Amino acid sequence: MGKVIRVGMADLGIAKCPDSLLTAGLGSCVGVCLYDSVAKVGGLAHIMLPDSNSARSKENPAKFADTAIPLTIEKMSKEGAVKKRIVAKIAGGAQMFSFSNGSDIMKIGERNINAVKRILKELGIALVAESTGGNYGRTIELKTDTGILTIRTIDHGTWEI
Repeated sequence: MGKVIRVGMADLGIAKCPDSLLTAGLGSCVGVCLYDSVAKVGGLAHIMLPDSNSARSKENPAKFADTAIPLTIEKMSKEGAVKKRIVAKIAGGAQMFSFSNGSDIMKIGERNINAVKRILKELGIALVAESTGGNYGRTIELKTDTGILTIRTIDHGTWEI
């Protein structure tokens, strides 16, 4: 049994078997888990916002879907992963609060999910499983020995994808 590598908000991490990657507190943020089953290398990005182009500060590429996903793939490749073998599982993107005006700008979870899916498609990375949306937070852990993503919630149970 390996060590658990914790990934913070607006951060990313890489792990090789037998280690695992964990991030807590996914509300409107999306956890993007990338995995190469041959190299047994995993990557996890805790994405806060969909697009770095609308940000005032772009100092942290792990914060944005459009910069975090390519960076995670790059770091995984340095550990032996091959891009064409990498698959993705995503979780999060909840609508944690309700807003009366119905403005799309406040639907950050939905915008994050859509951006992540678009970028994965553009990069040719298959999305093989997801647990997104809803109105509850998630904690996720990616096991690099199996590629299984465990999702834990408060009041909504625990499951694997």
